[in-house]
Amino acid sequence: MRLLWALLPLVPTVLSQPTNDSESLEWGVYRPGLYFGLRPRIPQSLMTGLMWFGTQDYQSLTRARHACDQGDGLNGYTWTEYDAREGGVQVIKDAPNNVVITTEFLKVPGGEHGGSWAARIKGEPLNPTLPSRISTIFYIGLEGLGGLDMETEEDENGLEEPVKYSGSTPDLDDFTLRVVDGPNNEAVSAGPYASDFAPRIGKTHFIGLRVQPGTVWQTREYLLKNILNHAQDVLEPYKESPVGLPDPSFTLQFSDEVYSASNLFAVQKLFDGPFQFDVYFESASAKQKLTASTLDEGIPALVATYDARFDTVLPVPSTYPSADLAALRSFSKAITSNLVGGIGYFYGTSIVNKGFAYEWDREDDDGASGDDIDEGARLTEPRALLTATPSRSFFPRGFYWDEGFHLLHIGEWDNDLSLEILRDWINLIDEDGWVAREQILGEEARSRVPVEFQTQVPTNANPPTLTLAVTAFIHRLKAAASQLSDQELGMDLGTGAQVPLSEIPSSAPGSRYLSSPELALSFCKEIYVPLKRHYDWFRRTQRGQIKQYGRRARSRTEAYRWRGRSQTHVLTSGMDDYPRGPAHAGELHLDLISWMALFSRTMREIAEFVGEVDDAAAFAEIEKATVDNIDDLHWSEENQMYCDVGVNDEDESYHVCHKGYLSLFPFSLGLLPPDSPHLGAILDMVRDPQHLWSPFGLRSLSISHPEFGKGENYWKGPIWVQMNFLALKALYQTYAAQEGPYQQRSQEIYAELRQNIVDNEYQRTGYVWEQYDAVTGEGRRSHPFTGWTSLVTLSKH
Repeated sequence: MRLLWALLPLVPTVLSQPTNDSESLEWGVYRPGLYFGLRPRIPQSLMTGLMWFGTQDYQSLTRARHACDQGDGLNGYTWTEYDAREGGVQVIKDAPNNVVITTEFLKVPGGEHGGSWAARIKGEPLNPTLPSRISTIFYIGLEGLGGLDMETEEDENGLEEPVKYSGSTPDLDDFTLRVVDGPNNEAVSAGPYASDFAPRIGKTHFIGLRVQPGTVWQTREYLLKNILNHAQDVLEPYKESPVGLPDPSFTLQFSDEVYSASNLFAVQKLFDGPFQFDVYFESASAKQKLTASTLDEGIPALVATYDARFDTVLPVPSTYPSADLAALRSFSKAITSNLVGGIGYFYGTSIVNKGFAYEWDREDDDGASGDDIDEGARLTEPRALLTATPSRSFFPRGFYWDEGFHLLHIGEWDNDLSLEILRDWINLIDEDGWVAREQILGEEARSRVPVEFQTQVPTNANPPTLTLAVTAFIHRLKAAASQLSDQELGMDLGTGAQVPLSEIPSSAPGSRYLSSPELALSFCKEIYVPLKRHYDWFRRTQRGQIKQYGRRARSRTEAYRWRGRSQTHVLTSGMDDYPRGPAHAGELHLDLISWMALFSRTMREIAEFVGEVDDAAAFAEIEKATVDNIDDLHWSEENQMYCDVGVNDEDESYHVCHKGYLSLFPFSLGLLPPDSPHLGAILDMVRDPQHLWSPFGLRSLSISHPEFGKGENYWKGPIWVQMNFLALKALYQTYAAQEGPYQQRSQEIYAELRQNIVDNEYQRTGYVWEQYDAVTGEGRRSHPFTGWTSLVTLSKH
């Protein structure tokens, strides 16, 4: 039986050694909320984006594509290959406009400022028997210090030659950007009044605008307003014509003018049928000229390299029927590429309210006041974050709950990239130890979030999934240095003594930290102090009560409850509407104490790694006390399951039992020993079709529960891939691998559950989804959702 992908060490590749420094990550498709948007990892810098609309009628202008939106009705938009250091290929299928647009992006290393890049935008009819008339717009905007100018001489009727811009910023230094037509492009040239517009037909149209600082993200509105105003002026003489209006291709155009001190420029090209154009960004320090051959040769090489590396790092198991291998491989490549292609760089302020608390969260008289979530809300200082995003169309921002799962997958593909993201999240931990569960940084991010969810509260937590990423890195590092004994590894890394690089396995792309013990130790020491502060914040602010309500437990300290819950939702838990008891200051939450046991284990591991021996011993004691208390406080002998704990009207403690994902947490996080007397009951619940088992994965709530499928039905039945992944990981790593009375049964459940999840995912087409129907297995809610749903790739083995 093969290992789960997430548990495999990163396999050394036979491909040529890539550039492994942070320069290779400077540029990227770091505007994931757009169908195609590029920017560097630099606050207030250069931003680019692609827009398009059909010219089949005048109403099509209102349906211009720019930001990813489920309402656009696209058949799909998928990175078929994408590597954060190299670039990739994305295919966008837009049926309403009858076009397939392919965006090819290639990084070209060189120089001292993040290198250069080239992009090719190609289009062809989705249905060749129908017209495909498309207007494309590519824009560049500059925020912050620096300048941007159009070097190509202006012409009021548009341009026939390539359009060139030059610019300079403190971080990017000098650069040029060129937009060049491809061969064989055709424009709409026939129709009413075509002769009136002959001087403008087939030309590249342009605009240069001066926009206010912080508003480049509103480019769509600025550009469409210019096109609309120009069209209104041009159409005025034709309004009373009996022949009708001119063809939209002749009139829905930029005004071909550049305003003084412009910091936003755009070029527009109008096509009839297949089309192609290239964009070249050349860093002056690289001293190299990019041409069509750069893309002609570079993209096929990128695809071939990606394919070979994918088959090495994340191979499709040969145990699948040969007829399914190609489809499964293509699917796995796509969701891996889309996870990495969904990484964004965000910079800006966030909204925080330190004064808000529900009445049941004010037990310590901490001065919180007011019932309005916005009372006392304020803007923070701007912060920066590199983060994977759950869904480009629906959640194009950072989520703490999701990120730990993202990093499990990203870390297998590119270890160092996962550490860059992890470092940014660790840097968000404030002096008190808190980090907001949603990172809504800046006005562009806030524009995609309902106002009631924009404010973050510093007493509210989220599942500490970053611990998953920390532990995974340590395990990858130990696997990479497997020829050293654990004792040697710990001794050398703990004291900082350098292990000769010749003794470390050859590195794969993005694996400097795996091949250099010094770098690995430095990174772990860097994150250890803020991570410990974060851990202490959890233990201080989310602590629950034990002495009260007649509760007995071996530890008098380790009990926890989520702050910030309402009567009907516990958003802070991540399982928003999952059934809980009535809100009460004395309640205890099973999932949170389980997370804290895992957090303690992670802190022990990283403390051991960096040589903090005393800390490691203290964390080990807390871990044991927490695991003991899970049994003492949360096991219901009557219900044969783990449960939340509530307080009734007589102030007595009782178990709040709702059979579902919550009940599995001590099992799913691998906290129970293989010989636990409670494991059999848990496996019974998992495998019972009358409760959690389905042909498509484990349901979030028992199908026999009275609230199954009721209300908003978010966590009341639907299948979530990341929770199934945790169960698979626990089964394979612990209960199916280690001796115990339920080992054989664990192996059987593991194999069957894995097959159900993989089959349900890759056999569906178009999109992967946020969740899946508990009865039919069909996708539900936001899509594409290539955040933690991509974990299905790690479940194939």
